[in-house]
Amino acid sequence: MAPVLVRLALRRAVRDARYVRPVPFGRATGLVRDVYVRLERDFGMLAPPVAVHSPSPAVLAATWVMLRESLVAAGETSRADREIVATLVSRGNSCPYCVEVHGMALDSLGRSAEAAAIVEGRPVADPLAGTLSAGARAELTAVAFAFHYLNRVVSVFLGPSPLPPTVPDSARAKAKAVLGRFLRPVTGASPGDSLELLPVGSRDFAWAAGNPVVEDAFSRASSVFAALPVPSSVRDVVERELSTWDGAPPGLSRSWVDAFDDPAVRLALVVAKAPYQVDDALVAAAGLGDRELVELVGWASFTAAARAVSVAPLRG
Repeated sequence: MAPVLVRLALRRAVRDARYVRPVPFGRATGLVRDVYVRLERDFGMLAPPVAVHSPSPAVLAATWVMLRESLVAAGETSRADREIVATLVSRGNSCPYCVEVHGMALDSLGRSAEAAAIVEGRPVADPLAGTLSAGARAELTAVAFAFHYLNRVVSVFLGPSPLPPTVPDSARAKAKAVLGRFLRPVTGASPGDSLELLPVGSRDFAWAAGNPVVEDAFSRASSVFAALPVPSSVRDVVERELSTWDGAPPGLSRSWVDAFDDPAVRLALVVAKAPYQVDDALVAAAGLGDRELVELVGWASFTAAARAVSVAPLRG
């Protein structure tokens, strides 16, 4: 399949999102258009996990800044090691979509053995183990943060696979190989290129202190999430519940959240602690429009990611 046709197919795939209507590439303007163009240029495709944020342009930009400056931009660590971290975190968060995508990326980088081991739940070398410089550790921890965030968003808005269910089993291997080629590292992805999309932030991230660009990127993104119009009644409960959370999933039952009467609180808590438990009824009960839903899910995901990294930078 020609690259142009694949790119067009990926743009159309954004329409398969659940609960929200992402902005189509052809109708994108302003900040959304700017992010879309950069996303295709530096990531290789209009990745649905990023594009689903488009009903809220600021959250879209914050998401891209985190992803680009952690996974895509050149740095001290290899793209393969970053992809291993992304895949391990995604497996730990029960996000099959992200495991499949970043397994394909590892395949395209010649690391098929690691991809297969992660998918099968077998041990692989931990890129965070051993002696790393402060800058390298910041890069890999930033990847873990970004994917604790993205896994939650993907679990809410996307299905279990980046390939449409209409793709037959006999064609999935070839389709994955084609997608993997789009995920190969883009040369010349200079660190910090995306920072201009967001105003300067004010929050410090101790884990990123060894890498000024990563620290700046996540500080800018943090300011976006802090400024979102999430009701204080939701913020207070979620922040309180996460303050003692050890990062472990609460289990298969959703009874742990039944004590909370506010549907928005219930949705935000489930997104934060057990995004695989989000369903149609939970989203419908919150009664939010596209922008408000993206912002609530984004805020809860970012808050949970910050907590997850503080208690366990990498869990696989």
